Amino acid sequence: MPGKILNNIHNPLDVKKLENGDLKQLSRDVRKFLIDNVSRTGGHLSSNLGVVELTISLLKTFDFSRDKIVWDVGHQAYVYKILTGRKEQFDTLRQIDGLSGFPKTSESQYDFFNTGHSSTSISAALGMARARDLLGEDFNVIAVIGDGAMTGGMAFEALNDASHSKSKMIIVLNDNEMSISKNVGGLARYLSKVRISPKYVNAVDRVKRFLAPIPWLKRGVTTIVDAIKNLIKLVILPGRFFQQLGLKYIGPVDGHNFRELTRALNKASKETGPSIVHVVTTKGKGYEHAENFPDEFHGISPFNSNTGIVEHKRTRTFSDEFGDEMVRLAREDEKIHAIVAAMQAGTGLLSFEKLYPSRLTDVGIAEQHAVTLAAGMAASGLKPVFAVYSTFLQRAYDQIIHDVGLQNLHVVFAIDRAGLIGEDGETHQGLYDLSYLLHVPNMTILAPCDFKEFRVMLRFAVIQHDGPIAIRYPRGGGSEELFVHSKFEIGKAEIAKVGREITIITIGSSVELGIEVSNRLEMTGISAEIISCRSLKPFDEKTIVDSIKKTGRVAIIEDNCEVGGLASVVISVMANNSISAEVLRFAYPDEKIIHGKKSEVEKRYLMDSSSIFKRISAKWGDLIAKDKD
Repeated sequence: MPGKILNNIHNPLDVKKLENGDLKQLSRDVRKFLIDNVSRTGGHLSSNLGVVELTISLLKTFDFSRDKIVWDVGHQAYVYKILTGRKEQFDTLRQIDGLSGFPKTSESQYDFFNTGHSSTSISAALGMARARDLLGEDFNVIAVIGDGAMTGGMAFEALNDASHSKSKMIIVLNDNEMSISKNVGGLARYLSKVRISPKYVNAVDRVKRFLAPIPWLKRGVTTIVDAIKNLIKLVILPGRFFQQLGLKYIGPVDGHNFRELTRALNKASKETGPSIVHVVTTKGKGYEHAENFPDEFHGISPFNSNTGIVEHKRTRTFSDEFGDEMVRLAREDEKIHAIVAAMQAGTGLLSFEKLYPSRLTDVGIAEQHAVTLAAGMAASGLKPVFAVYSTFLQRAYDQIIHDVGLQNLHVVFAIDRAGLIGEDGETHQGLYDLSYLLHVPNMTILAPCDFKEFRVMLRFAVIQHDGPIAIRYPRGGGSEELFVHSKFEIGKAEIAKVGREITIITIGSSVELGIEVSNRLEMTGISAEIISCRSLKPFDEKTIVDSIKKTGRVAIIEDNCEVGGLASVVISVMANNSISAEVLRFAYPDEKIIHGKKSEVEKRYLMDSSSIFKRISAKWGDLIAKDKD
C-alpha cells in the first residue's frame, strides 16, 4: 500500500504542492512502494531507488504540463511513473497490457519521448529545444542521463552539437558509478575525480572551520560556504571538461539532498543556454540488498523483499553455456579475445574475465566502437568474440557491414537474447537480427537449437571458421539435446524428425516449438517432417527442396519478424527451384511487439504450439484425411 504522503499524490501538481518537510517522507514512501511492487513483478530496481530524491526534485522544480523531460534508457523512470498518475496501475508493470518498463508516449501525457536503448536522451532533448525555439515557444527541456550512458558515442555527438548551440536545455547527469556492470574508461575516471576530489573536500572543510567561530557570521555561514564552494569547484574541480565544451557546469550535487538538488535545478532553469547538472547518487539507495549488489538488482526477477533472494529456481542458460565454453576455448587458443559493452554478467563472461582479465575488453556502452575494435583485432591476428544482446547489436549496423563484412574479417558475434524477449518489450525484442544480418557480405549465420549444438557451433566459429560469423541464441534455458544430432557441417540442415505429409522448417529456438507442433499433429494422424536449418547463411537448399517435393506442404516457424529471415530464404529457394507448394508462415508481424510474459506474448501473436497446430490443422487437416481415404 502507498505511504501516507504517497497516497495523496495523483499527478505532478500534487508534488509541487508539498511542503519541503514532506519530501523526505515522500521519498521513504516511494522506496517502500518500489520494493514492494518490483519484488512481485520483477523489473529494474537499483537504478530507480537511486533517483527517488532527484525525481521528486525535478517534479517540484519544473512544470511538466508544459516543460518536457527525456529519461535516457528509461530504466530509472519508475519513480517518475509512480508520481505522474500511474501509481494505481503499477502492479501491472511489465505485464501484458500493463505499464511498460520504459517511458512511452502512448501511456501518459507526461512521457515525451520513447526510450529503451542507451545514450539517446541528449540528442532527443536538443531536438525538442531547437524545435521550441524555431516555433517561438517557451518551456524547459531536460535530459536525464546516467554516467554509464554517457560513455556511448551518441551522447558525445549530442554534447558536441549542444556545446555550440544557443538553445536552452538542461542535462542532468545522474552519476551512480554504474551502468549494468561497473563503468570503465576515461569518462568514468574523470567523473570519479569530480566526485571525490580531496582538494575540494579539504578546502570546503577548512572554510567551514575558519568561519564557524566568528559570531557575527554565524547565521550566514551556510550561505557563505555555499558561495565559496562554487568558487572552489571552478578553480579545483575538473568540471572544466563540460565548461570547455560550452556547457554551464553545476555540481557535483548530492543526489539525495533535497536542498542541494532544488537549488541546482533552479539555477540551471535560469541559464539561457545549455547547462549540465552533475548529480551524484547511490544505486540501490535505501535497500540494503540493492546497495550491496546493485548489478544483481539492476534488472531482477520477482524476489523476496525481506531477504532479497529471487524465489524461482534458476535454470542453466545459453549465456552460462557460452561463458563456460569460452573459458574452455581460451585455454586452447591464446589469440581468443572477448569483447563486451558493459555486459560481462549478462552475457555469462564473469568467469572468463576473472581467469583472463587481459583478454576481455569492456568498451562501456559503445557497440559501434566494439564492432570496429573487433575488426581491428581480427585484422591484426587475434580472434575477437563480441558478446552482445541482439537488440543492442542493431546499434552497430554500419560497422558490421563496413568494417567487418566488406573486409571479410574473422569476428565472431555471439548474439544473446535473440528472438522474443518478453517483459522488456518493443525496444528489447531480438526479432530482427536474422533480417539485418542476412544480406551482410561474407556473413555466416548459425542458430543452435540446444546446448550441445551451441557448444559445437561456438567451437567451430571461433577455432575453425575464417570470416564474419554470427551465432544467435535465446534468453534463458534450453535442452541439452533435443534429438540425436548428426555431425555439424556448415550450411548443412538436419532432419530432426522424418515425416510424409507436411514439411515444418525451423531454426534455432524454434526447433523445439516445431517438434511440439509435430507431436500434436501426429496425435491426429498427420505426419510432419521437422527440419532444423542450423545455418541460415549459407543455406542448405537440397535438404529443403527434397523434403518439400516429398510433402507438397510447407510450414515455416521462426522467432524473427516476418520481413526477411528464414521464410524469405525458403520462399526464394522454392522460386529458384520452380517448386510450387502451399506455404504457411509463422513469424512475428511487422509492427512493434508488446511486452509481457513470454508465454503470454506468444499466445497473443499465435506463435505458441497450440495456435500453430490449430492453424495447420485448419489449413490441411481435412485435405490430408481425404488423401488417405
